[in-house]
Amino acid sequence: MGSLFSAIRISASGLSAERLRLDTISSNIANANTTRGENGKPYVRKVAVFQENLNGALGMNGVKAVGIEEDKSPLRKEYDPTNPEADQDGYVTKPNVNILNEMADMIAASRSYEANVDTLNAGKTMFMKALEIGR
Repeated sequence: MGSLFSAIRISASGLSAERLRLDTISSNIANANTTRGENGKPYVRKVAVFQENLNGALGMNGVKAVGIEEDKSPLRKEYDPTNPEADQDGYVTKPNVNILNEMADMIAASRSYEANVDTLNAGKTMFMKALEIGR
């Protein structure tokens, strides 16, 4: 029974991690064209960072969110001399968000989320079968 609880705990941690990842991707997509944020600078792509959650006595406890970091890739420059935010050379600095990459990440995160849901449901079904056997 203990290993089944452990499997459910691992799946639950995966669900919360993928939810954070999906929220971060959604924020990136929503701000893909934000050239001036609260700090006066273009939006910088965010990435959710995870690490394994180990417990010496129990072993693996799943995954935990370590934080959200800014992507270090360079911001995009787009030539648009009519834009009021253009520099002296006519270039507008745009966020480093690539919608195609974000959509691919979103598909991967949603499939991972679904896999964790399926694992949770399988664990629940096993619990129910064990209860039926005990009757």
